[in-house]
Amino acid sequence: MSGPGAAAAAPPLAILCGAGAFPLEVAAEARRAGREPFLVGVVGATDSAIEAYPHVWVRMGEVGKLFAALRARAIAEMVIVGAMARPEFADLRLDWGAVKRAAGLAQLFRRGDNGLLIGLAAIIEREGIRVVGAHDVAPRLVASLGPFGARAASPDDETDIALGARLIDALSSFDAGQGAVVAAGRVLAIEAAEGTDAMLARVAEMRANGRLRFAGQAGVLVKAPKRGQDLRLDMPAIGPRTIEGAAKAQLRGAAVAAGRVLVVDRDRLAREADAAGLFVAGFASAAAAR
Repeated sequence: MSGPGAAAAAPPLAILCGAGAFPLEVAAEARRAGREPFLVGVVGATDSAIEAYPHVWVRMGEVGKLFAALRARAIAEMVIVGAMARPEFADLRLDWGAVKRAAGLAQLFRRGDNGLLIGLAAIIEREGIRVVGAHDVAPRLVASLGPFGARAASPDDETDIALGARLIDALSSFDAGQGAVVAAGRVLAIEAAEGTDAMLARVAEMRANGRLRFAGQAGVLVKAPKRGQDLRLDMPAIGPRTIEGAAKAQLRGAAVAAGRVLVVDRDRLAREADAAGLFVAGFASAAAAR
């Protein structure tokens, strides 16, 4: 349809994809909203399932190839979503587009994770491509307040959740941690570079070898962004795999900062939490009011 009365087509959207199912969920939400997604897969990190959509594959360091692909499709907005291991600068396979920016890139790799992401977003935006958050494109994926499934947190769980949230906030100045496991007022684990899944596996191992001695389910996983974190670039996320890890760690449940954490496949997550006897809930974060 054309002519003065025709509605303007929604602009295309690039999605720079890390690992996992999140990029596909964001792509589906974008398409549902009338925007055609163009997925950028990173070789060695991104699931091949992105090939169900228009896409391009790049290696870490192929900056010129990335920008050329976006310009060819007149793309002016990009979402960055999905887990990705941080490379070392020396491991990047720089193309000519990256070589032209090499001095700036090298400086970024001397920063913490948040600083690196902010710097990379600035490089992207200098090319005329606005970086937007997954939560802006796919608001239905953002954690809501209250229980997700049939179970709710107990008063003791609520106390542990509050402690975990304060801990994550206190660690923010060190650019470390988006998650913690707390049980009966005791901090059992803090998420660092290993990520949530590995942290939960560590707790499961400590339970198995008797390092942690609790009768039955104990402890809560708490997920929240660091204070001052740019949520466009690194919004915390949970999904069914998180619930699987929490169950293996014999936790009582998981709590996420409402409005500030993304949830993959919420219906499946709630079913699996119910089956494992865990609660999952969104809590009101003090940081959200700042």
